[in-house]
Amino acid sequence: MTNTTHAGTHVVEVGPRDGLQNERTALSVDTKVDFITRAVDAGMRRIEAVSFVNPKRVPQMAGAEEVMAALPRRDDVDYIGLVLNERGLERALAADVDEVNVVVVCSDEFSQRNQGCDVEEGLARWKRIAAESRAAGMFTTVTFAVSFGCPFSGEMPAERVIDLMARVAESGPDEIAIADTIGVGVPAQVRALHAGARRVAPDVALRWHFHNTRNTGYANALTAFDLGDCALDASIGGFGGCPFAPNATGNIATEDLNYALQRSGVDTGIDGAAIADAATWIGAQLDSPVPALFGRAGPFPS
Repeated sequence: MTNTTHAGTHVVEVGPRDGLQNERTALSVDTKVDFITRAVDAGMRRIEAVSFVNPKRVPQMAGAEEVMAALPRRDDVDYIGLVLNERGLERALAADVDEVNVVVVCSDEFSQRNQGCDVEEGLARWKRIAAESRAAGMFTTVTFAVSFGCPFSGEMPAERVIDLMARVAESGPDEIAIADTIGVGVPAQVRALHAGARRVAPDVALRWHFHNTRNTGYANALTAFDLGDCALDASIGGFGGCPFAPNATGNIATEDLNYALQRSGVDTGIDGAAIADAATWIGAQLDSPVPALFGRAGPFPS
């Protein structure tokens, strides 16, 4: 475990996890390792590589242990594993991930469909996982799913999300991630949730997860960037979605977000052309068109 201090605004590559979990094609372990290696070679330094969920429910995420065992390990690269419960954490620790990302859902109906429990049990699971993670010296993120709106319950009041953040902050997460799981959010919501997070968890690092379902993902990401240093999730090629959320399309694309950040003065360390090449490659593996735009237009100035 490297447990790097993640300073400044930076991009977290979630393509190998969120980018693949809703695709029809389930990739082999070797293909997943190749994908992640291409991301590392292009400059990605935090990568959500695997998900320790039940492969019967999400077959695209099968082989997490095998993927972790085959990945190139470097002191400057952190591999994140997504976990939903104590069994997932047990698997993640055994697989020697560098960080764990624990999901707490903000609505009961989505929580039941996604995790088989209500919000209160999700919070209790988080508390138990946080204690075990801390004992293991593990960098731990807690992600609040459907923070901007739920496909089943509708609007998600900011104060509800902020109250959940306050309760989770008591267990000392290293990072709080605020997720627009279905791509309904707008910048005004980003500002409200940011203000609330700074009020109830002022010393906890912030991470944001946006989908571009309604073409607001990049506006939301740049709003978050303007509000202060943060981590921004993105997926190579703009692939992604949630198996339990109807019509949830892809994450914001790594190469498109990287272009916007670099043009805004952020030294991301990411090679945009290499990311675009990786997007073309993974699109071919998935037999799916690449949603991202940067690879079509190229950099500016050229």
